[in-house]
Order: sequence, then structure tokens, then C-alpha cells
Amino acid sequence: MRHIKNKKNLSRKYSHRKSLLSNLSCNLIIYKSIYTTLCKAKELQKYIEPIINKLKKNNIHTKRIILKKLKNKKVVKILFNEILKKTINRKGGYTRILKFGYRKGDASIMSIIQLVDYYKINE
Repeated sequence: MRHIKNKKNLSRKYSHRKSLLSNLSCNLIIYKSIYTTLCKAKELQKYIEPIINKLKKNNIHTKRIILKKLKNKKVVKILFNEILKKTINRKGGYTRILKFGYRKGDASIMSIIQLVDYYKINE
């Protein structure tokens, strides 16, 4: 039975998927923009948005919760020192996904996911 399984498995088992999303989110926080497939970017967006939203409480308990998900102390320091200052006034929508083209080998849709406050798009 389905029982509200609203996350894609990305053709990986739970532990591999968990570490993949953790590593992708760490790279997104460090580099502020990463290039990946569209499916991974959408799942990463669902994973990272609540983490950035929890930053606003800014206490030890939230630091421990975020450290449990990200498993990297340097990334958590970057989150609380840099990203908190930029996103404190924003009410949501901390990331942006831009479709970029197709991969040559399997024609998978490639995209760029980036933190909104670090990149401006000319309209």
C-alpha cells in the first residue's frame, strides 16, 4: 500500500538517499549553487527548506537538530553565521531551481539549484 509516500526514492535505499540529500545540501550551503538532475534538485529543495526555516529560532536545540541532518560542523557554522543573516526577513522560498538542459548520456533534465539571496536574476 502507498500510505502517503510523498518522497521519491531516487532509485536508492533509505540510507543511501539520506546521505545523498545530506551531502547535496552541504554542497549547496558551501557553494550556494550546485548543478544536478531535476529530480534530485526537487527532493533537495524539500529537504533543505525546512532546515533553513529552523535557523530563525537560533538556539542550541535547533543547532543539534540541524547537525543531526547535515553531519558537518563547518556547514552548520556557515548556516548560522552567513545564511541566517540573509534569510532572517524572508518568509519562505529560500532556494530556486533553474532548468538547464539535457544530459548527453541519458537525456536526463539537468538543473541548477541555488540559494535565492545570493544570486539575482535580471528580468
